[in-house]
Amino acid sequence: MSAAMARPLFGGALSAVFPPSAQDISELRQIPDNQEVFAHSQTDQSIITELLEYQSQVQDADAARYHFEDVAASNKAVESGSWEIRVVEQLPKSELTMQECSSAWLLSGAQLVSKFNEEAKNTVNIHLCLFRLPQYTTDILVTFNDPVCINPLSSSALGNVAAIPWTLQDFKGVLQSFCLLDPGVFG
Repeated sequence: MSAAMARPLFGGALSAVFPPSAQDISELRQIPDNQEVFAHSQTDQSIITELLEYQSQVQDADAARYHFEDVAASNKAVESGSWEIRVVEQLPKSELTMQECSSAWLLSGAQLVSKFNEEAKNTVNIHLCLFRLPQYTTDILVTFNDPVCINPLSSSALGNVAAIPWTLQDFKGVLQSFCLLDPGVFG
């Protein structure tokens, strides 16, 4: 198993240390320009980094909720009971490399999600971190998708059950190592 190492993001404008077994999905398929997607090589877990427009109409903790609800909508998990927010907490800047952010918020929740528009829905813990950068009119959203209950009829049910999954602590390591190297990426 390879050691965790800093990976360049968005052409080297940002970087973060990802856990071992992280596979760059852009090597397998087309990814939107505002996203970087890494998946666990043996589980259905993924970590997605997105550069988004700064949402000035919502303040900090509410902005994390706003982006979570947006993710729920894109996952088609919008009907009642298909998602829940468990906790929203501010991350102390003293624990972050990303000192350019005005604040950082960690939200943990869950969504019922279908993969590839299948009927079968999987319960996925969603942990997201929102780095707020109003000076660059940018919100950076880092999302950890952690399936916890796979429907036996889902294509995800075929995964490797012997694999060592990423943990919330692994995700927090990514967040703590997140680093801005070139603010020119924001336009």
